[in-house]
Amino acid sequence: MEKTEEIDIIVNHPKKAINKLAVPIIISNLFMMLNNVIDGIWVSGLGPNALAAVGFVTPLFLLMVGFANGLGAGSNSLIARYIGAEDYRNAGNSAVHSMILSVVVTVFVTVSMLFALKPLLLLMGAGEVITETMSYGTYVIGGIFSVFIPAMMAAIFRSEGEIRRASYPLMFTAIINMILDPIFIYALGLGIAGAAIATVLAGTIPMFLMMYWMFYLQDSFLKVKMSEYKRNLGIYKDILVVGIPASLEQVILSSVSILMNYWLTLLSGTVAVAAYTATWRLVALGLAPLIGIGMAALTVGGAAYGARNLTNFKIALNYGVKLGLISSVVICSLLFIFAEPLSFIFSYSTDAAVLSARVIECIRILCFFILLMPLGILAGNLFQAMGKGTISLGITFLRAFILEIVFAGLFAFVFNLADIGIYLGMVCGMSVGAILAYIFINYYLHKHEDYFVK
Repeated sequence: MEKTEEIDIIVNHPKKAINKLAVPIIISNLFMMLNNVIDGIWVSGLGPNALAAVGFVTPLFLLMVGFANGLGAGSNSLIARYIGAEDYRNAGNSAVHSMILSVVVTVFVTVSMLFALKPLLLLMGAGEVITETMSYGTYVIGGIFSVFIPAMMAAIFRSEGEIRRASYPLMFTAIINMILDPIFIYALGLGIAGAAIATVLAGTIPMFLMMYWMFYLQDSFLKVKMSEYKRNLGIYKDILVVGIPASLEQVILSSVSILMNYWLTLLSGTVAVAAYTATWRLVALGLAPLIGIGMAALTVGGAAYGARNLTNFKIALNYGVKLGLISSVVICSLLFIFAEPLSFIFSYSTDAAVLSARVIECIRILCFFILLMPLGILAGNLFQAMGKGTISLGITFLRAFILEIVFAGLFAFVFNLADIGIYLGMVCGMSVGAILAYIFINYYLHKHEDYFVK
């Protein structure tokens, strides 16, 4: 099996590879995040209760997305390492294992979450809007296959440099959802349930396109053929060694978000939850470039680690951080400056007008959450690239579950800053955690230089 141009760039030209891989990922992520914002805009027209209902379901949905992306990260890391080591047979076999694993996990997660959905939502404090929340959540969780399967296929395409096939379907998903949202919510009169149905359909249609490329056309570097499947439990283990910790990272992030929603409900009611939900969609939009750079660095770093090339690995880390910090400074500035006009997109209806002042306040604090995040994202993704998923998990646990919660609780309850304290605490926790993560990965590389000596 001869190297393609894409494989050569990933293995031998790390800066060029990050630029080439990151741009399509960033564009597709921007569309996906923009889709979340537009979804929120349409739902906010139904009133604060509907937006709060989406806010209660969102952490669970993001938990599922994170689980899917975690498994994808495990697959991406393993395949990239095999490609870096020029073991193309195991790279292809790992892709087949990855698809089988994603189907099994999808079935298990869907059934489990549907049974647990209502008790979880009530536990999260959604009792006041439980009818709207269940209307939205049942469809979203029931259609989670439209997230899991495409996430794994995207990871496989990304690991071999097929970045357009990894990214464009996500872009199509966002565009389709933007079109379907007003139709299902208002034209068909389905309300908040219509938003959920639109989300599932929008993910399902591009999924079939990816399946056509992967299983029928089969013109990529790696061939995913069940006829060539050779079961290797070690491959499943290697995927899960990164995939499970990466998925648990999202469990941590979702748990923190659930706790913040609960604290906001106690401190200021469901209006505060709605304002936080609206703002977080804008913050998530700002995270798209950082996530794209991090995912590109994971592929490049995995190949460098497989080839035992310390120079290229450090380039993936530091060049990724440089690009990320430039992006985060620009994004943070734009959010802060344009907070007021941005707030109006969630408060255009009479019922939602009360949100405007709260959203402005929230944006001008949470925009700083983005500022130092590249340090943490790149450190975590590069540990995943090395197959050190538990270390990446530990970094996320320290940053989100300890630092963000401690700072948020301190500012909100001890200093009596209420919802403002929640936002300030999240910013402080993220900033301190990201700095510590970047320091630690550099220390780790220094202590393990011997591995890179061939």
